[in-house]
Amino acid sequence: MSLNPDAESFAELALDLHEVSTLDETVERILEFACKMFNCAYAGVIPVHDGSRVETVASNHEIVAHLDTIQLEAGEGPDIEIIADRPGVLICDIAEETRWPTWTAAVEDAGIRSMLGARLYTTRRVLGSLNLYALEVDGFDRVDVDVAHMLARHAAVALESARGTEHLLRAVDARNLIGRARGILMERFSIEADRAFRVLKRYSRDNNLKLNSVAQRLIDTGKLPS
Repeated sequence: MSLNPDAESFAELALDLHEVSTLDETVERILEFACKMFNCAYAGVIPVHDGSRVETVASNHEIVAHLDTIQLEAGEGPDIEIIADRPGVLICDIAEETRWPTWTAAVEDAGIRSMLGARLYTTRRVLGSLNLYALEVDGFDRVDVDVAHMLARHAAVALESARGTEHLLRAVDARNLIGRARGILMERFSIEADRAFRVLKRYSRDNNLKLNSVAQRLIDTGKLPS
């Protein structure tokens, strides 16, 4: 399928992704946009952490999730190589692909005939791979490859931002929990803020619990770990 996307399409995608804040929502918007732009049957994203450890598999259909799981279990497939050291993979005819026999057999059984994958990365790290699947041979061409890489760059920036936002929100939530727990101790025992914080830290250390877990338990039960 030969594409000629305009800058406006990518601008609209960037604005759309800016409106969402969670990682799940970001991935969902990326998959919707990819299927619409390439008019392909299926799309999926394999995000990774620290450039190698797979976090989850996200797709718009259970077939893709199944095929990605096969790759991860067999340790072979285009996505594994994209994440490791390839900028992308174009397979015009699955029946003629010989590099990943276990995965290829499963893809053929699913009725998929061609595939296009692009690395999701920023200047700082590899975030995973974006994968598109068609039910016909030659479902993607060289123009599609270029467009997929453009989309992958937009998607990678959005994913990194969403991941950072979630980390920030978790940090803020943890800080608020600790603040509430410290306030409980200050009121109950008439102690200063610094001393209340030291009490929480001591219980955290002695019970091998995270500080926010100790705080949450105090808030929920009114008691510190015994």
